[in-house]
Amino acid sequence: MDSSEPLHTTTPPHDKAMVLRRRAETVRLGDAIAELAARIQAATYELLVLIREFDDREGWGEGFTSCAHWLNWRTGLAMGAAREKVRVARALAELPRLSGAMRRGALSYSKVRALTRIATPETETSLLDFARSATAAHVERLVRAWRRVDRIDAAVNEDEQRRHASRHLDTWVDEDGMLVVRGRLSPEVGAVVQRALEAAADQLCHESEDKTEVSASQRRADAFGLLAESALAGNLDPGAAGDRYQVVVHVNVDVLRDDAGKGQSALEDEDGIHVPAQTSRRIACDASRVVMRHGPDGTVLDVGRKTRTIPPAIRRALAARGRTCRFPGCSGRHCDAHHVRHWADGGATRLDNLVLLCRRHHRAVHEEGFTVELRDDGDARFFRPDGRPFPEAPPAPRWAGPALEPTTSHLAAAGITIDGDTATPDWYGERLDLVWAIDVLRPPGPSGSPGRDVPAGTSSEMTPWPVLDAGTS
Repeated sequence: MDSSEPLHTTTPPHDKAMVLRRRAETVRLGDAIAELAARIQAATYELLVLIREFDDREGWGEGFTSCAHWLNWRTGLAMGAAREKVRVARALAELPRLSGAMRRGALSYSKVRALTRIATPETETSLLDFARSATAAHVERLVRAWRRVDRIDAAVNEDEQRRHASRHLDTWVDEDGMLVVRGRLSPEVGAVVQRALEAAADQLCHESEDKTEVSASQRRADAFGLLAESALAGNLDPGAAGDRYQVVVHVNVDVLRDDAGKGQSALEDEDGIHVPAQTSRRIACDASRVVMRHGPDGTVLDVGRKTRTIPPAIRRALAARGRTCRFPGCSGRHCDAHHVRHWADGGATRLDNLVLLCRRHHRAVHEEGFTVELRDDGDARFFRPDGRPFPEAPPAPRWAGPALEPTTSHLAAAGITIDGDTATPDWYGERLDLVWAIDVLRPPGPSGSPGRDVPAGTSSEMTPWPVLDAGTS
């Protein structure tokens, strides 16, 4: 055979048929995935409706702080996701167009969650058209830009008092253990903080022998730590000045031992406001204690040393055993140490008589009639005011029938048909022109045209984007 002749290969008929069959099966599989995803969105809408009704009835009220805490306990949702479910459920009550689209499976929960942060009855129609013609990432970008423009418009017209009232500083620990700091400072305070960070960063740079390259933001993070250490080393709260930050309650021993006991239970202030006995017992659970002895005429005969009800070593051991509130469904981290049997009743200040409770549930145990007991294995068991045990989180119900059958029945009864194209956006790969989208969709603010207020860094190309009108229903 001449090696210069081209080689021709052909696919046997049976192999070609198999390839076409597998390709058709793959297309059907993709359609099934898209249809099931749309049905899940419709089922999620039903879930949100149930959550809203449950929240309106305050079905979570027996011991739980909020509907989100109940969802966290009952359904296993993370607290952040539970709060978002409740927020979206409430918002959809005022947005019938978005609600209808999600009910039909045409709008995903991801898009609805983002849109409910900015949508109003006046703007939801245009936002729905946008969402039907865009991806979830496009919707998130639009919402972020929209909210930035809202903040800019608000800043233009707010007076100094309102701006001062909006100052805040929040801190929380992220999933990887890093402390996150976020806030808004008044201009003069912000200037002081910036200068202090610059000074601390310069000092760290001069003192450091580590020549590893660090970014400007990393250097500021290290400088922030130096500021905190310097403040503490500089006696930010020296000596007895810390007493300024204490709330003092004068309580007779008889009041702590007996709710009906006679004696004083009042705050130390100019009015001497009366404090209920159970509130006094709650405060005394985990507080500094000073014993004062009085004569028959009320004069002070002796004042003992201030001691902690919970010694530091036991407090550290208690925190090591569990850092969050022990009440079912609660994950609060700012907790009091609660004596299961109060020390005024002879209860020992030991680990087997202590449990961590957040302020909300510490109040529930003392003032609202809930009770708690510690088992030998260290587990805490809570009881309602009527004596019924507070249930452990029940297991999720098992479903043996077809997936989403109840939702399918509801859709069929409403005449709603869902297929593989129901939730597919009318987007053909065009680049999102964010400035133009804000100009078209957002009502003009007090500062004029909203588009010119979009922060720098967003796209300003006025490229036509006809797919905005493709999803109009």
